[in-house]
Amino acid sequence: MTDITFVDVTLRDGNHTYKHQFTSEIVSKTAAALDAAGVDIIEVGHGDGLGGSTVHIGRSPEPAINLIKAACDSVTQARIAVLLLPGFGIFRDLEECKEVGVSVARIASHSTEADTTKQHIRKAADLGMMTVGYLISAGMADPETLADEARKLESYGARYVNLAESQGHLVPTEVAERVRAVRNAVSIPIGFHPHNNLGLANGNILAAIDEGATYIDGSLKGFGGGAGNAQTEATIAALKRVGHTVKTDLPGILDAAQVFADLVAPQPMPVIDNDSIMMGYANVYGGYVLPVKRAAEKYGIDARALIMKLGERSVVAGQEDAVEQEAQALAAAQAKAVVVSAFRVGKPSFRQKRPIWRSEGRRGGRNEGTRFQEVYQSI
Repeated sequence: MTDITFVDVTLRDGNHTYKHQFTSEIVSKTAAALDAAGVDIIEVGHGDGLGGSTVHIGRSPEPAINLIKAACDSVTQARIAVLLLPGFGIFRDLEECKEVGVSVARIASHSTEADTTKQHIRKAADLGMMTVGYLISAGMADPETLADEARKLESYGARYVNLAESQGHLVPTEVAERVRAVRNAVSIPIGFHPHNNLGLANGNILAAIDEGATYIDGSLKGFGGGAGNAQTEATIAALKRVGHTVKTDLPGILDAAQVFADLVAPQPMPVIDNDSIMMGYANVYGGYVLPVKRAAEKYGIDARALIMKLGERSVVAGQEDAVEQEAQALAAAQAKAVVVSAFRVGKPSFRQKRPIWRSEGRRGGRNEGTRFQEVYQSI
């Protein structure tokens, strides 16, 4: 059986579900409960990591460093981690985190762009942090590509490579193939971060461990992007049931889950709903579930069609503008189809918007013909 280091990501990935509105109080009390349960590493921050609090993605009610300090001040044994995507986070963010007590820096990139992390991994290492190379959307790269990217991360100084299955798209055999390829390519440990869009998070974790993964991510109540992450308390129970060694106490983590649920009430917990299933099927980044729902409602389009378009486009984390672009394109196509259909019938058949009739072709002072055009005020 395997010794597992457990990383709880509730206070970072869970921020996606909470629209990036975590407060210092929520962070402090949750971190204390996780610490009491014996969780090894607790990740904290904006859903998109350091520097992610923007109008484009979603602003936090407090500076991220306040949340991170609250976590650091609330634990006695757990290590506090942060996530940084180069382009959002900068060196100064890492320096501030080190000053308040952060000891683990997870430096992230898309699964085919590890080269963007080199400088930040080395900076975090220079600061004395445990550095992690974090590959987002591992399901969008084949095993050989992931192995190549993992080699780069090891060469930059990463202490372990974390494969994030951000879309909840892979099945256990596919997870096993990717972890095996990375294990054969590097000499450092491997971690795994699943999402539950197809209900396979814990099955995928067990497959990853069978192939050599020793760092496992989860979140309380499954709080995270898409249909959520692996549910920490269920994952701990499953790992213990199989016989893996996990320091986290099961009754303690069940208590922590209830503490967190009470703090964020009445926020509903993530479920595997229709949109989440479609995102897992179409291989779309789980952090887009709320933007997709908002865009579908705003433009009056089918969220499933929007998700499939995003999948065809192979959108990656940080492309929130693509959701709006594809939603506008679908709405325009939908509107055009309605207008064309009405012309074919030969008379206006619009029920939701009034057509504006315009006269055309005056000759000799007489109106010899009219046709209609519908002017959309919004689509």
